[in-house]
Amino acid sequence: MPRKSIDIAIPDLAGKLAVVTGASDGMGLGMAMRLAAAGAEVILPVRNPSKGATAISTIRQAVPGAKVSLRSLDLSSLESVAALGDTLRDEGRPIHLLINNAGVMRPPNRQHTADGFELQLGTNHLGHFALVARLLPLLSAGRARVTSQVSVAARRGRINWDDLNWDRSYDVMRAYSQSKIAFGLFGLELDRRSRTHGWGITSNLSHPGVAPTSLLAARPEMGRGQAIPQYRLIRALSARGILLGTVETAKLPALMAATDPGARSGVLYGPSGPGNLGGPPAEQKMYPPLRSVDEAARVWRVSEQLTRTAFVTT
Repeated sequence: MPRKSIDIAIPDLAGKLAVVTGASDGMGLGMAMRLAAAGAEVILPVRNPSKGATAISTIRQAVPGAKVSLRSLDLSSLESVAALGDTLRDEGRPIHLLINNAGVMRPPNRQHTADGFELQLGTNHLGHFALVARLLPLLSAGRARVTSQVSVAARRGRINWDDLNWDRSYDVMRAYSQSKIAFGLFGLELDRRSRTHGWGITSNLSHPGVAPTSLLAARPEMGRGQAIPQYRLIRALSARGILLGTVETAKLPALMAATDPGARSGVLYGPSGPGNLGGPPAEQKMYPPLRSVDEAARVWRVSEQLTRTAFVTT
């Protein structure tokens, strides 16, 4: 049976400036292309300039006249995050949309960032945390909507407060879940603090469900020469329209969360099919590990300490 087409309408974004991390390929590239097609100017902060240039070419071929440009960013380096923040603040342009989409998953062994953090925690959460802090004046000026991409892996698990950096023992999937739980708690706390302090930002969460995205494929840059073992099965089920989403549908929850005029702050968007693995995007029940306000506040405090950043609008 052919798969039913799933899509959403993107409103007119002319005059808006959008920043999408992880947009050099996969879902992020698809998000950037849709935003550009809706009239937004899109900045792609990328780690690999060659892949970034290819992404820009792909977008311009699909969307003639697209306003897209590259900036340099390695989320696993707080120095790189600070440099991007300085660059964009020097440019001085308000940011209206920020989609925190980039991430890493399941390195073949325990790896650490340039600053000594476990790779998944440092890249998926701490790098984005520091980036939002650095961009806060521009986000506030643009009354931005910030959408942070979590994962079905945040549905269960916890923050390993006794060994946050997984120095004593290492479980790659528990560490991945922790990174996405921390990131989700941050996104929700960002919305609460914005309302308390009058930053003018709205913040929500999205997740892509399960689809054969580049996150699961070979990632030579972190030493994974082959796709994860489940990738072939995920790709086969996706192609047959069984339970799972596609790369095209997986980007839709983040786009809905970031652009739909009716999308709410402080909530989670994801696929609405069985198990929330695929299907049309919709608002969803918040995952249990993301519901604690106290845990979110603790994640915020610890993240400020670890990244040595503070959220100020000047």
